[in-house]
Amino acid sequence: MAESAVTSKGQITIPVEVRKAMGLEAQDRVVFTVLHDGTTLMRAKTKSIRDMKGVLKRQGKRVPISQMRHT
Repeated sequence: MAESAVTSKGQITIPVEVRKAMGLEAQDRVVFTVLHDGTTLMRAKTKSIRDMKGVLKRQGKRVPISQMRHT
């Protein structure tokens, strides 16, 4: 189990073993989600929606996100 202290400025250092397990690098962002029972989840936010450009295909053609319809 990894542990870190909160500084007087509200900052923490993410332990190296956690950074490695999450694939975090300098300048990566993380997202915190507080659940109703007080549990807090931390997720790596290493991809943007723009990184997904072209991953979906329709009839063998790439479809721009702007042309996708919600079904």
